[in-house]
Amino acid sequence: MTIDETPELIQAARGGDRKAQSQLVTLYSGRIYNLGLRMLRNNEDAEDMLQETFIKAFEKIETFKGNSSFYTWIYRIGVNMALGKLRKQSRMKISYSIQEPDFENLHGLAISEWPEYIETRVTDGEFKIALKVAMDSLDEKYRSVFVLRDLEGLSTTKTAEVLELSESNVKVRLMRARLFLRDRMNSFLKREGLLV
Repeated sequence: MTIDETPELIQAARGGDRKAQSQLVTLYSGRIYNLGLRMLRNNEDAEDMLQETFIKAFEKIETFKGNSSFYTWIYRIGVNMALGKLRKQSRMKISYSIQEPDFENLHGLAISEWPEYIETRVTDGEFKIALKVAMDSLDEKYRSVFVLRDLEGLSTTKTAEVLELSESNVKVRLMRARLFLRDRMNSFLKREGLLV
């Protein structure tokens, strides 16, 4: 039997029904864990974030008004938990200046494509290592947008809703994240002698 999010299931969970709460955990834990893994880049941290997300959600479930789906609501809690963990960790990472969006100077700015030769000269394994290195030094506000849009496949509208940003800001942050990652990966691959 498949479990679906229904008003009755949400109402039962809000009423403290442990079985209903357990069904919501079963329904959404895989997706919330994957979100944590992509944002935190560590199994243990993703597991902690998953557990903390559901604890927080059930502590605050009475605040869920039903204006969005329960999944969108708990997903937002998960994103906030992951961002909180990233802030706490303050990993020793290379600081890289990415300015706040300057909307007035954005007109006509196109995202540069990956160099074509990367696909022919770099293996999937090398590409993944380079992406991990680049992601580790990407500022959390840009990482969250990149993860939600490019890795999780959320729409700009849904990403804006989850992160409580304007759609314009999501687009700008995504563009900056992609440019940063492209440049960082390029530098890493050249430094490792994988690109000339």
